[in-house]
Amino acid sequence: MLKLIERLGPIEASRASDTLKLPFELRMRGRLKAQSDGGQVLGLFLDRGPVLRDGEGLKSDSGEVVIIRAADEPVVTARIDAGLTLAKLCYHLGNRHVALAIGADEQGGWVRFPPDHVLEELAERLGATIHHHQAPFDPEPGAYAQAGHGHGHSHGHSHGHSHGGEEGHSAHDHHHDHVH
Repeated sequence: MLKLIERLGPIEASRASDTLKLPFELRMRGRLKAQSDGGQVLGLFLDRGPVLRDGEGLKSDSGEVVIIRAADEPVVTARIDAGLTLAKLCYHLGNRHVALAIGADEQGGWVRFPPDHVLEELAERLGATIHHHQAPFDPEPGAYAQAGHGHGHSHGHSHGHSHGGEEGHSAHDHHHDHVH
């Protein structure tokens, strides 16, 4: 078994000796046993957290490089005019905290997500045309880009108040830990 132990980030396909096609659900895992497109048995031994992206390279303990590809899987593509209507559709779908792939082509704007009748009805109410099909699903990584990693937020607040010639001042700081 070829042990894949290091993330290389996006690479040129020519750098890879093999390809591993995985659906989105499996690209979220850091530990996995799979078979490459070339028939090689692979074991992923990666840090938890970041989703494997289409085009990302993985290096083995022996130095071989394998490139990740997003496999075709059941998806819904909601097509709508690019611009404000696409932005509104993305806002309302994203507000449901689902993974979304977003794009535009010669036919206009589109949003892709896993099949879900509630989301499909919402998209249609907003003017989108729904298409069920098989396609790679490589959603936006999100603003924090490393799901699963904890990060802290510090917020400092100062408030100055003047009460009839008296000068009062209070300050407080507080800290929030969030795990996403």
